[in-house]
Amino acid sequence: MEEPWDFEFVSRIMDGLVSFLSEFVEDWLANDMRVAIFKILFSWLVFSLIAIHFAWKVYGNTVNDMYYRQGTGGQNGGTPDTAPHLSGWESAAGEVFKTHRE
Repeated sequence: MEEPWDFEFVSRIMDGLVSFLSEFVEDWLANDMRVAIFKILFSWLVFSLIAIHFAWKVYGNTVNDMYYRQGTGGQNGGTPDTAPHLSGWESAAGEVFKTHRE
């Protein structure tokens, strides 16, 4: 019976990964501009994630309430199938369109 993991295959993958990482580190240390750009982009990413976190804390309930209305009927228990003053979907010309039930 053959083993599920071929250690020679895993060893080759690990050697390739180590050589790639060592070349990456050598190239990284030789290029100061790349390091500066990485730091700027990484800082922007972290700042954006923190801003999204705080914005969600402030406005999250409002956004949630917009999509999950309280009440009876409709999807998620809140949104009605049609507006109460219209019978089905009507265009401005007065044509009655089929609903998804028809």
